[in-house]
Amino acid sequence: MGPRGKLISLAAVALALIAVFLFANLGGNVGYVLPRRAYKVLAIVLTGAAIAYATTVFQTMTNNRILTPNIIGLDSMYLLVQTFIVFAYGAMNVAVINQKLNFFLSVAAMMGFALVLYRLLFKRPGAHIYFLLLAGIVMGTLFGSMTTFMQVLIDPNDFLVVQGRMFASFNNVNTDLVWIALGAFVVVGGYALRFIPMLDTLSLGRSHAVNLGIDYEGVIKRLLVVIAVLIAVATALVGPITFLGLLVANLAVQFMRTYRHKFLIPASILISVVALVGGQLLVERVFVFSTTLSVIINFIGGVYFLYLLLKENRTW
Repeated sequence: MGPRGKLISLAAVALALIAVFLFANLGGNVGYVLPRRAYKVLAIVLTGAAIAYATTVFQTMTNNRILTPNIIGLDSMYLLVQTFIVFAYGAMNVAVINQKLNFFLSVAAMMGFALVLYRLLFKRPGAHIYFLLLAGIVMGTLFGSMTTFMQVLIDPNDFLVVQGRMFASFNNVNTDLVWIALGAFVVVGGYALRFIPMLDTLSLGRSHAVNLGIDYEGVIKRLLVVIAVLIAVATALVGPITFLGLLVANLAVQFMRTYRHKFLIPASILISVVALVGGQLLVERVFVFSTTLSVIINFIGGVYFLYLLLKENRTW
């Protein structure tokens, strides 16, 4: 089966799962249940698409299949913002209760951090992306330590609010935020389409890309901004899902067996949708909300991450 046939198969599986999620066990109150499920599915598709898109591009730029955009500390910044608001102003502050305000504050903080980091590291000529990764790891560790320190000091009742933001959840997504996230994804994703042909060249490495006429520094800077926006919007919408990008990007490469990103990116998005919709079905129908989707995804992704490390170790 060729790449196009594989994409059609993935799309069929994704649509079948979405149909099951939307229409199974609707009950009598269809007018109330169906719109809520539709918004939940839209949030799932947006989150999965943004994370898959960003991770596939990020792994191509770094030429490393075990790195994800979260390594530069965006998840840690999100948790730091949520914890600091509760620590400084309490769980009843408007920045906590008002989901729109909280969304924009979270996105602004993550985008501000990413842009400052990029600006400082790429200000001098010849700066390498691995300096960005190293700085991101250090800053992420710092943010994590500050978050833990504040969580120890806050009131236990307030900590429950923070704990609710530590894990991704699709159960109470604000419908207004879904439309805002959709608009951001369409604009940023549409802008990034122009770089897809260049990604095939970037996957060959920096020296080959430069020799083939790619403005390496300029393309990397623009793509890093795209990645930061997509991850920031997805994280602020539902919360952090650490291993989702790693899981779906690598599965897309193994399943598609091609280097061409016009197939890899749609495949990773479809696999992400299948994983999230299927996982949410398990959470609601099998586990009866006794766990969250992010716990399942992070468990499977963590095991797969260890598999990738062991596999790479054997190749060395």
